[in-house]
Amino acid sequence: MSASDFVVAIPARYAASRLPGKPLRLLAGEPLVLHVARRALVAGAREVWVAADDQRIADALDGSGVRVAMTATSHPSGTDRLAECARIAGWSDDTIVVNLQGDEPFAPAEGISAVAGLLRDSGAEMATLGASITDAETLFDPNAVKLVQAANGDALYFSRAPVPWPRDAFMRDRSQLPEGGHWLRHIGIYAYRAGFLQHFAAMPPGRLEQIESLEQLRVLEAGFRIAAMQTPAPFPPGVDTPEDLARAEARVAGKA
Repeated sequence: MSASDFVVAIPARYAASRLPGKPLRLLAGEPLVLHVARRALVAGAREVWVAADDQRIADALDGSGVRVAMTATSHPSGTDRLAECARIAGWSDDTIVVNLQGDEPFAPAEGISAVAGLLRDSGAEMATLGASITDAETLFDPNAVKLVQAANGDALYFSRAPVPWPRDAFMRDRSQLPEGGHWLRHIGIYAYRAGFLQHFAAMPPGRLEQIESLEQLRVLEAGFRIAAMQTPAPFPPGVDTPEDLARAEARVAGKA
């Protein structure tokens, strides 16, 4: 299997709760979903698909070189949407699928290809990425999901809580991180084979998943492996709110 033998699928739901019409919001004069799709194209995927639920999203991607799967508006999660996309695309069960979130206009190409390679090389059912946490504010932020790894690199757990908890150091001071820590913020990019994607989407929600509101815990609780590694390149913040979009616009302007 060649290094580029993977596909990228981008779930794009029009009615995002915190930023309605998010895929079509303009960033530097172009739809947000188009920026994300371009990141996938330069990562070397053999195919890039957007799993859309609105014809306006498909229209915005016309002529971009990206394929569009029109999926149901009723899907409860991006995983369910991608499972339908995989059926529409006709991918074989062995096809490596990278799930790239539709709000990541600055996702590094190196990260996208790395998670596909990790899945291929690890033999795990899923693969994902993390980035070092260097400040206490991020560690204590419940919106920054923490990733705990086993010695072999597999994910042991994902949590919104500050884990692992340095007992003695935090008894003295919680305003800064002690030296020698290895805290990781989870980056929400996944790779799996198309066959496991169908299995994942068909599994009932897990107990831990429902407690933490983290869908990936369904996989761990069911006893499957999720391989993890540090991202080879930074993933700048995604776009989930109007404030995020303003920051992304400033970022683009700063690079001009």
